[in-house]
Amino acid sequence: MDTAPRPRHPVRRAVIATSLALLLAGGSATAWALDRFVVDHVDIADVDAYVTAQSAGSIGSAAATGASAGVVTDTTYTSDDAAITLSTVTTGAGSQTVTYYVADLLLSDATVLRSAFADNAFGTNITQTTSEIAAANDAVFAVNGDYYGFRDTGIVIRNGVVFRDDGARDGLAFYRDGHVEVYDETSTTADALVEAGVWNTLSFGPALLEDGEVVDGIDAVEVDTNIGNHSIQGEQPRTAIGVVDDNHLVIVVVDGRSPGYSAGVTMTGLAEILHGLGAQTAYNLDGGGSSTMVFDGELVNDPLGKGTERGTSDILYIGGLSTAAVG
Repeated sequence: MDTAPRPRHPVRRAVIATSLALLLAGGSATAWALDRFVVDHVDIADVDAYVTAQSAGSIGSAAATGASAGVVTDTTYTSDDAAITLSTVTTGAGSQTVTYYVADLLLSDATVLRSAFADNAFGTNITQTTSEIAAANDAVFAVNGDYYGFRDTGIVIRNGVVFRDDGARDGLAFYRDGHVEVYDETSTTADALVEAGVWNTLSFGPALLEDGEVVDGIDAVEVDTNIGNHSIQGEQPRTAIGVVDDNHLVIVVVDGRSPGYSAGVTMTGLAEILHGLGAQTAYNLDGGGSSTMVFDGELVNDPLGKGTERGTSDILYIGGLSTAAVG
């Protein structure tokens, strides 16, 4: 999604509390927009408890803190469960300079890559920064997810548990055996996917690479046609995930809208980056001001050249483990 930066909850709730009545007076259209895009709608207030009830384990919930400013690059992390290599790439010059960050992930098991929700709650318009959600889940590495909370459609399976079953677009499915594939959400159900071994799904897109080739027409795709997110075209900050092999992933975060530092890339440009990293399958995630990578409590990239983060509804992360070493 590529909307204007959103304030974090305390500020937003204060604004709602003081001005909601006036906005509602503007008519039914204003009331609808507030309800759809601003007001929190919590479907599951305690995701940890819900997951436990589904017999799928629980997600950690330490107190959230923000990431410190700074850039972490050319770093490796190793543990019994994961090996992460972070690197920075800068191409072009002047106004065409592009800076992006690559996380090469080797996982011992597909379930090492987990997902977590803002405020440990599931619904729409619930947001925290990527670093806050990462801190709450003891994550050594995290990136923004698909911003599931902006929409009320799509199949949402996280850490083996079904949260939403309303197929609408091409999704990405991570299976417990380590393979990842693009699929048509409208041709299956969430329960069928879990039965087949799906661990996580993402619902944004489009698919960038299939069978090692750039997908045609991706620069003209509109992910959502509702108000507030008409297109994801042009040179933009972006986040994407690629699949090199079973349990071998690459995640790319491209900074943008900062001439001289990073202009951003088109969808095709993003696909070419993933192709150059050896990905056979690749999928676009939420972008714009949401594109954020966090490592060991610090921002890796520089969202919109401001060194600050915008709230999002969910992250993908790898937990920090006692056997890990950062170098």
